[in-house]
Amino acid sequence: MTGLKSSEIHWVVNSYIGVEGGYLGDFTYRSHREFYPGYCDLDVDPETFAGATTREKFVAVLTSCEPHAQAAILRGLAKRFPPGSERLRTPAAFKQLNEIAERCAQCATVALSSPAASSAVVEHALKDATALLETRGPVSAFDRVHTALHGYLKEACLRIPVEVPPLGTTAQLLKLLRQHHPLFSDLGEQHDSLTKIMHGMSAAIEGLSTQRNKASLAHANDHLLDRDDAILAINAAKTLIQYLDAKLTRG
Repeated sequence: MTGLKSSEIHWVVNSYIGVEGGYLGDFTYRSHREFYPGYCDLDVDPETFAGATTREKFVAVLTSCEPHAQAAILRGLAKRFPPGSERLRTPAAFKQLNEIAERCAQCATVALSSPAASSAVVEHALKDATALLETRGPVSAFDRVHTALHGYLKEACLRIPVEVPPLGTTAQLLKLLRQHHPLFSDLGEQHDSLTKIMHGMSAAIEGLSTQRNKASLAHANDHLLDRDDAILAINAAKTLIQYLDAKLTRG
């Protein structure tokens, strides 16, 4: 998925907020400037963007933002301009605005609902990750997704039950799960190929742990993952949780 299309930006500006005489809704220069930190949790100064009017500056900001920030701006608009606050802002238009925001928020990342083998740590970490993806982007969210994966594997092992090492790593926990859960003893006709995939995922989560320790905001690292690498890491962790949870739940 991608961020906002030009037609969607046009719809947001002209068919949801509304424009008259170059003015964007009831925004003043000051309220527009205060909108981003106040409603979107974004550090954006519209005065640094091209344009002479609030409409032009808003379009410049929205066009230049990455999808996660676009989602935050659209959700900020939903709070700033609720349904019924103007004739254009019908319940149907409000629903459309939020649907576009949701698509932008999920841009390039695997969607993941609350897993069945969950815990308070997993739920908290996933909520934090979702919020950070929307407001700060994948680089900030990666550490929380890694924590969710670690917590999920620990909870899945405890439900077998199998003794979990106090400082067990994600790779160690996945190994314990595969060794002791009966579902992984026979994976059917594709057992060999699926086993190879699981070996590959084991190696991948070792890499995720290294990235978390040396290239995430979990520590004061000098060099962080770039956006694309962070998305890859997040998708790998979410995909593993999604696969394991579906298999363990059906089993």
